[in-house]
Amino acid sequence: MKKGERGVLNENEVAQYVRQAVGDYFTDLDGEEPSCAVYDMVINCVEKPLIETVLHHAGGNQTRAAELLGLNRNTLRKKIQEHKIKS
Repeated sequence: MKKGERGVLNENEVAQYVRQAVGDYFTDLDGEEPSCAVYDMVINCVEKPLIETVLHHAGGNQTRAAELLGLNRNTLRKKIQEHKIKS
């Protein structure tokens, strides 16, 4: 991690992890078609831990977490319910 990044992965590292995971997924499929929409699968895998981590950082304050995520508070609450995240 570069000095001054304050513990946050930079965009290139996150993109690299996603590329590797999606590439591994297609390799594992071995030429078969995916059983679901790849976009939805990736978003669902990333969204829950993202929300959990930001909520933890915000001390459970949903208004602050929504601000940090750039979401409307009601949208965040809906996503918390969808992912069954305990607040």
